[in-house]
Amino acid sequence: MTAITQHIHHLACPLDGTAFDASGQQLVCTNGHCFDVAKQGYANLLLVQQKASKDPGDSKAMMVARSRFLDKGVYQPIATRLNELACTQAGLDVVLDAGCGDGYYLDCLQQVWPTATTTAFVGLDVSKWAIMAAAKRNAELVWLVGTNKHPPLQAATVDLILAVFGFPCYAPFHSILKPNGRLIVVESGPQHLIELREIIYPSIKAHTPTADVAIPEGFELAETTALTYQTESLQHAQIMDLLTMTPHLYRATQEGKAAAEALSEIQLTVDVVFRTLVAQPKVVFSPWGQRTQ
Repeated sequence: MTAITQHIHHLACPLDGTAFDASGQQLVCTNGHCFDVAKQGYANLLLVQQKASKDPGDSKAMMVARSRFLDKGVYQPIATRLNELACTQAGLDVVLDAGCGDGYYLDCLQQVWPTATTTAFVGLDVSKWAIMAAAKRNAELVWLVGTNKHPPLQAATVDLILAVFGFPCYAPFHSILKPNGRLIVVESGPQHLIELREIIYPSIKAHTPTADVAIPEGFELAETTALTYQTESLQHAQIMDLLTMTPHLYRATQEGKAAAEALSEIQLTVDVVFRTLVAQPKVVFSPWGQRTQ
């Protein structure tokens, strides 16, 4: 039994939102829509009309660089803090990593989770290269190609959503979270990678985490915490992997790229903000008055 087959009842058809049954190597919804399960164990639930390009999301080169960089442990303190924030409740049914990349953070969480054998760990990313890398990293988890704007999960079934350096879509997230379900958003702080940014950009624009801006509708802020530390000296190959896996390489000027490529080593500041949000119960209006669900 694959991870997808084991936890298929949590998934929803991206076309009509109905439940899936497994039929061989396919997911078949109530209305007969079929989606193949790849031999690596993941399913592609990204519809053509949901694609912004022929190959959306991070490229294969970005995924290879990200896996190499993360496997060196440079961001392990981020994973450790995320695990501490996530593991505050036991007995959760579904944990979703929305924008999971190569699955590094979800894999780290599953390894320390107290009820890992019964909880469904679901990784979702719009990049097929990301999901292929994630399925290779840990075949015990549910990996889906899909979009945060239309997460293919049943309404009000998810206990915890992780959004790590990604693009949170708060309204869709709220619809799939259980009442009082949690969303942990991890974002860059103002000083994140400042030493490298000063090299590749002619001027630095201060980054303001959304944690300092507003609380999205339907959520209540439970906790905000920060993590700041200095990396060990990164060598040239690690520097180039870091640039390749982030938007910085593609935003930098030619002069900035040349300056980065000339670096033999650098020590960086990691500055990250963690924000835990709680989904407020939905209010339903009816002729008999309002009620929550």
